[in-house]
Formats: sequence, C-alpha cells, structure tokens
Amino acid sequence: MLYPGIDHLVLAILAPLAAAILVSGLDDLVVDLGWAWTWLKSVLRPAASMFPPGPRQIENAPRQRIAIFVPLWHEHQVIGRMLEHNLASIRYPDYHFFAGCYPNDVETQHAVQAVTGRFPQVHLALCPHPGPTSKADCLNWIYQHLLLFEEGSGQLFDIVVIHDAEDLVHPEELRWINYYSARYDFVQTPVLALQTPLHHLTHGVYCDEFVENHTRDMTVRAALGGFVPSCGVGTGYRRDALARLARASSNRLFEPEALTEDYENGLRLFRLGCSQAFVPISRGAGGGRDFVATREFFPSGWGAALRQRTRWVTGIALQGWQRFGWSGKPGEVYWLWRDRKGLIANPLSLAANLVFAYGLATAMWTRVSPVQARLAAATMALQILRIGIRVLCVGRIYGFVFASGVPFRAVYANALNTAATAQAVARYTYARVHGQPLKWLKTEHAYPARAALLAQKRKLGEILVSSGRVPAAELALALEKRTPGTRLGEYLVGSLRLEMEALYEALSFQQGLPLAQIEPEAVPWPVAHALPEHAIRQWQVLPFRIAEENLFVASPEAPGAETANALRSFTSLEIRFHLVTPAEFERLSKALL
Repeated sequence: MLYPGIDHLVLAILAPLAAAILVSGLDDLVVDLGWAWTWLKSVLRPAASMFPPGPRQIENAPRQRIAIFVPLWHEHQVIGRMLEHNLASIRYPDYHFFAGCYPNDVETQHAVQAVTGRFPQVHLALCPHPGPTSKADCLNWIYQHLLLFEEGSGQLFDIVVIHDAEDLVHPEELRWINYYSARYDFVQTPVLALQTPLHHLTHGVYCDEFVENHTRDMTVRAALGGFVPSCGVGTGYRRDALARLARASSNRLFEPEALTEDYENGLRLFRLGCSQAFVPISRGAGGGRDFVATREFFPSGWGAALRQRTRWVTGIALQGWQRFGWSGKPGEVYWLWRDRKGLIANPLSLAANLVFAYGLATAMWTRVSPVQARLAAATMALQILRIGIRVLCVGRIYGFVFASGVPFRAVYANALNTAATAQAVARYTYARVHGQPLKWLKTEHAYPARAALLAQKRKLGEILVSSGRVPAAELALALEKRTPGTRLGEYLVGSLRLEMEALYEALSFQQGLPLAQIEPEAVPWPVAHALPEHAIRQWQVLPFRIAEENLFVASPEAPGAETANALRSFTSLEIRFHLVTPAEFERLSKALL
C-alpha cells in the first residue's frame, strides 16, 4: 500500500465505475448479438438478402447518371491528384465531378481548372461568397451549380455522391451505388483508413474504429430500428430524396450551421420516410484485401486528430442533442443514445484504464470486496470480448500483424477521445453561454503517393475501349494473338491498330502522369544535365525543368519504384515524371545531350 489516500479513493469509485462500464458493455453486447443475427440470416437465407449482389446483378443494373460533389477549401495540394487518379480508376461510364471552390481560394481554383481543361466531365463550381464557410454551405452551392449545368446542357443527373479531396474512390463504388439506388433513397458505402505502420498510433486508431464500426454497427442500425448516418464520403443520394430534403428545409439540402451535416442528413432522411441502406464491406473484383470502400488518410498527429474528433463529438452528440432532442421511435432513440453515449463512455473508459493500471502497479486488487471483484471480473470479460471482436474485424482488413496492436491502440484511443470530449463540451458550453456560433474545425488532408494508387488503376485495354480508341473485338483479338512478353500497347501500335500518340494519352490517363510538351530550346543546358548522363541513358529519363524544388523529367516509360529510388541518389530535388513518346524522347535526347 504505497499511497493509502489514492487507494481509498480508487476503492471508493471502483464499484460505481465498474457498474457504469458494465452497462456500456452490455449495450455493446446488444449490438454484437444483432450483428450475429443478421449474419446468421444472410447465411441461412442468402437469396432473401441484397447484400452483397453478384457481378451479374451489378453489371445488369440500369445505368443512372451520377454527379460527384467535392467541397474544397485550400486543397490545391491534393485535389489535382485526387481527380486524376479517380478519373483513371473508376469503372463506371456515366459520371461527372463537381468541385466546389471559393473565390478567395485561387490556388485551389487553378488546380481544379488544370483538370477541367483535360477532362470534360470535371466542373468547377464557384461559391458566390468568400470562404471558408462550412462544408454544408459549399455543398449547397455545388448543388445550385449542378442545377445550372443541367439547365444549360440538358443532361439530368439521377444520383448525387459526396466525396472529399483526399478520397481514394474504389473503382467499383459507383456501380454499387447505382445498383442499390434502384431500391434505396440513401446509400452509404464503407469508409476505411489506409493502412499505416504499427507505430503510427493515431492513424491506427482510425483504422481500428472505422473497420469495427463499418463491419458491425453500421450493418445492424437499420435492423435494430435505427437510421443510417452519412459518413460524409461515399454517400449516394437519389435526386428525389434530395428534393424531399429541400422541401422540408427551405431548400437547404445540407444544414450550414451543422458541424456534422452528413450525420444529420441521415437522420433527416430517416424521419422523412426515405429508405436507407449501408453496403457491408465486401471484396471487390480483385479479391484478397481489395474491399469495396472509400480509402483515405486520416490525421496522423494528436493535434489534428483532436480537432477532428472535437468537431465530431460537438456535432453528433451536443449539437445533435440540441437540434433533434430524444424524440422518435424506440429504435431511433436507442441509436441516438449510442451516438451520444461517448460523452460519458469516453472519460469512463480512460478512468477504467487508469484504475486497472494502478491496481496492477500497487497490488490493490487483493483488497477489493467480493462485490467489487465480481463487478470487475464481469467488466473485464466484456472488455476482452470487445477487444477480441475488434481484433477479428481489423485482422480481416489489415491482417493480424496489424491487429495485434489493437489492445494498445484502444488505450491510446480512450485518451484521445476523452480529450476530444472535454474540449467539445468546453467549446460548446462557451459558445452557448456567449451566444456565439460554433466554429468549423477544418482537418488537413493528405493524398497517397502514386505507388499506393497503382493497384486501383484500370487496365490499359479497358481505357482504350471505353475511350473509343480500340473496338472491344479488336482488343480481344490483340490479347489472343500477341506473343508472350509483348506489351499490349506495343502490339496494337505495331499492328497499326493504334496511333502512338493515342497510346500515350491512354497511358497518361492510366498512370496519372501528364504528357510533356517540350521544346529543346526552352531547356537550359544546366537543367538538361541535372542528372548524370549515364543515369539519363540507363533509366531513360531526361530533365527538362526545375521549379519549386522539383526536378521535372520526361520518359517514354512509366517509372517504377526502382527507377525513382535510383534517381533520388543523384539529386535532393523531388522528381516529377512526365511521359513522352519514344520518338519524342529520341528527338529531345539528340538535341539536348
């Protein structure tokens, strides 16, 4: 007994703390049982379930035109790559991007315009007033731009899908949303964090929480009488559902004052009687760990994660309580409780971790009463079950090596969520007392490196057929007749079925690399020789510009990891690759070397 005063305090709070944790654990157990029941029903009666559909069902669903909304504020560093990658990877024939910008964010406007100049299905939607306001306000103005585009072009869109500037859209996502939208007014697809190393604790927490929530909770909300909230990305709305929202709220589809307008829209649509669906996490055409889900990087540092989670707690638990109360059917009220109980559960979970650690350090557990011991044992059993379920969910998506870190990340998550809860309560209370509006806390966004994106690129033949460069019959013949080791593009050009320039346009689209337009006289001699000549010839690259600590190089080959790593040993500049045709590369080499 090293600290008698602390021992006395801990023993005094042990029973009520254990009882509160036990109630929360039993609440989680209800969801576990609901999850097990829905899984069992899908196994016993697979024909009665729409989840998941087969490839033929997805392919034969009537095609609807889809508009993808992307609200932006100071996203110039990521939006270009986001648009280019997703345009190259999405396997759906009829969709358009509408990127919302503010007039006082010129850099983001320029980044979007650089893409609109190359792709006619990308549109800049300019808000009429300076920013930032809120994501909801930007989305409302994007919708107004959509209406103007429809009026001017005669094209009508059937579905609106919401995404953010850092999203890695799965190639099959729009096909799945198109399929489910034939039956549901509101469709939410899974959202998963991109995997990071084990030592990235903060981002690992997002990996754990999203995969468990989207494996378990989201799949049973409707079955237990609740509503399906939007996750802010990967959400599909049928136009008639948006029209109902507009009629019910003075034409405000997304509530500008809401910090979590996505969550609110799920509840608002539910109360308007709209049908909702959450698409369970399922494997895509690639098999393995290719799951149909929106992937993105979440905050990797404590400060950024704290800002984001403070907004979530404020918007969902506090502002949601203020705006929607506790009314509704029993199932709806139950999920309102589930969504708001973090106000209590987060600090209690951290307190339980501290009490448990203190007990281990001081052998205090030998002095507890039988009642305290039984309560502690019951809560411990439920917590082991909770951790076990999370490990299984995480292991399915990220592998069990990564899942081995779940127990440690759970303790870290309790500390992070408790800090966010305390900050949310403080900010909300201050704003209410002083009659001030709640402020939007923007999250900084990052986008994956090119190497991480290549797994979702469409095949070259698929791009050539969809762009009309090669008929499907000729592609099938080429795939059959080309000799082993001959690349498809080489065969098509060699057999005169495709022009070299058309091939490189398709490669540029597939690889996310721009085509270079270079005049030899515009390349200074020192720039052309920024790399050793032997490296230029060995790796087939030609430097042509240096700007903003970047070295721009042209090559007739899409660079692999070996090429990029080799070239980095010769320069401290960041290397930016551009494509040129072999003939153009030969012409430039003769002129510059």
